[in-house]
Amino acid sequence: MDKLLIRGGRPLQGEVRISGAKNAALPELCAALLTAEPVRLANVPSLQDVATMLKLLRTMGVQAERSDAQPGEVLLDARDVATPVAPYDLVKTMRASILVLGPLLARFGTATVSLPGGCAIGSRPVDQHIKGLQAMGAQIAVEHGNIIATAPAGRLKGARIATDMVTVTGTENLLMAAVLADGETVLENAAQEPEVSDLAQMLVAMGAKIEGVGTSRLRIQGVERLHAPAGGHRIIPDRIETGTFLCAVLATGGDVLLKDTCASHLDAVIDKLREAGASIDLGDDWIRVRAGGRPRAVGFRTSEYPAFPTDMQAQFMAVNVVAEGAAVITETIFENRFMHVNEMLRLGARIEVDGHTAVVQGVESLSGATVMATDLRASASLVIAGLVAQGETLVDRIYHLDRGYDRMELKLRSLGADIERVGGQRGAAA
Repeated sequence: MDKLLIRGGRPLQGEVRISGAKNAALPELCAALLTAEPVRLANVPSLQDVATMLKLLRTMGVQAERSDAQPGEVLLDARDVATPVAPYDLVKTMRASILVLGPLLARFGTATVSLPGGCAIGSRPVDQHIKGLQAMGAQIAVEHGNIIATAPAGRLKGARIATDMVTVTGTENLLMAAVLADGETVLENAAQEPEVSDLAQMLVAMGAKIEGVGTSRLRIQGVERLHAPAGGHRIIPDRIETGTFLCAVLATGGDVLLKDTCASHLDAVIDKLREAGASIDLGDDWIRVRAGGRPRAVGFRTSEYPAFPTDMQAQFMAVNVVAEGAAVITETIFENRFMHVNEMLRLGARIEVDGHTAVVQGVESLSGATVMATDLRASASLVIAGLVAQGETLVDRIYHLDRGYDRMELKLRSLGADIERVGGQRGAAA
């Protein structure tokens, strides 16, 4: 099993390119199920989750191939989908597999999807997906661990849907289902994340009629069929990868230019980084971050976009553990998202957890140790802590990291980090 060996204490310096957004790529790969025309996606990151999604689509009969001539380009052809089924052996490794449910049901009138797995960061029920599809006329049963869904008339019906909570994948699933439904669908309490808006813009380019993109109220007029987006669709930059590198630079005392990114998707994170002492300059597609010495501890509370993202909580905690002062971090999204705390304590961090709140007392230095990643963003936080720690840090179970970061160790090494993958070789993404 692969591990990352880090010899810390080096500030990050130089330039790094940000990859396409994992959380946009996954629903947009699924959106190709909505049309019989070939769909071309650009800026698709090379990640384990993307490889899993492509494998899942292929099992259904979708032709899905990466371009040899254009890195980051994927061509998908769903004209001959023969099996609208997402089996357990693939779905168990990735919760985002549930995103095939909406488009399969919308286009084919039937779908069988195993209940999903993924990171163990807390309960993420799919009941909001089911409730919304039932409002659109779907008949759904959960049997033997599978969601079995049918549209009795062969086509879903437009409906007004108000989810009980803000759910990103729920919004995306229902949005993809609604674009081919008969009549108007209104999604209330919709997620406003940039990845949701990017999906909506792709669907509009495919002929969908959607109003309110970027707001909490989406109005969709169903159409009978969709076409491929003319010229393809380019996936937006990964704001969480961007934020992770910003935190790493501040924690290590570095100076880095991040290219091919979008600062407007990270307003809350950038505000907190500046509060922590980072000097940040912004351009249309770049961010330069410079550390002015030891960071200052900064508290925050996670919430839905556009507030501070839960996916950046662990990485910012890694900044706070070496910051001057103390900070209170409140996690409101997932109940188990402090699992990285015990591993940071092994490096010498001072953190106390009480329920959904963590109090971090900054220390002047960390000491390298062997730590174990428990989920995707926890693994990134441990890498940041290892970059700061004196001596050697060995991060185990980095398959979590590979799910959401495109060759992180290579990018960090290009910035001067002493980091290497040991214990095996990462396989190429499909």
